[in-house]
Amino acid sequence: MKRILALLLACVFVMSMTLTGCGKADNTTDSPTKSPTEETPTTVAAPEATNDPDVKVINLWSFTDEVPKMLDKYKELHPDFPYEIKTTIIATTEGAYQPALDAALAAGGADAPDIFVAEGAFVLKYTQGDAYKYAAPYEDLGIDVAAKLKEADIAQYTIDIGTNPDGKLVGLGYQATGGAYIYRRSIAKDVWGTDDSATIKDKIGPGWDKFFAAAAELKAKGYGIVSGDGDIWHAVENSSEKPWIVDGKLFIDPKREAFLDLSKKLKDNGYHNDTTDWQDAWFADMKDAGAQKIFGFFGPAWLINYVMAGNSGGTQPGEGTYGDWAVAESPVGFFWGGSYVLANKDSKVKAAVGDIIEWITLDSSETGLQYFWANGTLNGPDGTKDTVASGTVMKKSDGSLKFLGGQNMFDVFVPAGQFATGKNLTQYDESINTYWRNQVREYTAGNKTREQAIADFKQDVSDNLDVVVE
Repeated sequence: MKRILALLLACVFVMSMTLTGCGKADNTTDSPTKSPTEETPTTVAAPEATNDPDVKVINLWSFTDEVPKMLDKYKELHPDFPYEIKTTIIATTEGAYQPALDAALAAGGADAPDIFVAEGAFVLKYTQGDAYKYAAPYEDLGIDVAAKLKEADIAQYTIDIGTNPDGKLVGLGYQATGGAYIYRRSIAKDVWGTDDSATIKDKIGPGWDKFFAAAAELKAKGYGIVSGDGDIWHAVENSSEKPWIVDGKLFIDPKREAFLDLSKKLKDNGYHNDTTDWQDAWFADMKDAGAQKIFGFFGPAWLINYVMAGNSGGTQPGEGTYGDWAVAESPVGFFWGGSYVLANKDSKVKAAVGDIIEWITLDSSETGLQYFWANGTLNGPDGTKDTVASGTVMKKSDGSLKFLGGQNMFDVFVPAGQFATGKNLTQYDESINTYWRNQVREYTAGNKTREQAIADFKQDVSDNLDVVVE
């Protein structure tokens, strides 16, 4: 998977856009008024989906070539598939993808997307926010939603994210992005005499108190527990009880506010190298090129495969830090990222679109996309193994990696997905997170008081977003 560039650009550049020609879905909240789990999955039989016999083209929109390449495999497996796939790929650089997609959805017609992909950083806009009414419920595509969700064992947080305000499932991912703690085996042995993941799990958690107790023990031996405060941010952000916006107003969840204190504690005690994620110093810490050796990073499997492996200083065990890593359960449950697949409610080939989307997101057989993805065999026998949305698939797949010293990462990442929650998001998260993290760093650097950092954060939100700030 070639996601690292798109992910980096999405993290840095993409801001939520105001949808042209589409009113706000809900003037009081950016989250469904009912919990998605109250109505999903439905037990109603799926309606009959049809195809217009005059339509010969399926339009696919994406921000990387990842899903387009999946459709190449789909066509290979289905030689009688009668449609041409017309692909539009627009990178998320400088926010280019969303406004182009919005315009195409609003314009409709023969060139409108039949299938479109949304990054986890902005997917809520299309499942629950301003643009949710463009997305077709999966059941309208002929998919037996309840049966397939159960059969595939899809993590609840992804269902929550992909469920619209009417309680209908409109989007799912193919990756599992539940997070774990990715740690150095050699450092664990030096400090605690073992690199066993069950032991490390108990050393670093559950909870932040145990995590900081472990940080003190590591520091006594000359190690940092993380590279920078950004390494704990996603764990903090996605373990919070409530989102940034509640009833249309800015809300600072106590767990997110505590990030001020957690970040300051890391810095004041020298528990990290004070790097900023996605910058050179952060990558350098993955191969022991920083001020002090770093014990671990928080992240999903994609961080291992597409970031850490390439920055470890080697390609085989014994080279750089390659092979000296393992994964353990995080002190708190969280997820990070992911790509979601949606269909246009006005598509004239809903049955064909439904077959494709079901194969990508809900097919747990050995000929489904996720089995190929989990076992690294989508494009040949020696591809990159990745965690997938289906727990059923991962339980029958081999997730062992040389980078992890032979550990089967699925043993940790399958339950990690069950611990994550998808009920604390809004469509403005990308922008708000940037404002918050900037102010936290100002506070920990000693440039602002805690109170001033919070006040300036609120002002940033008030000045830039259509959100009530009190």
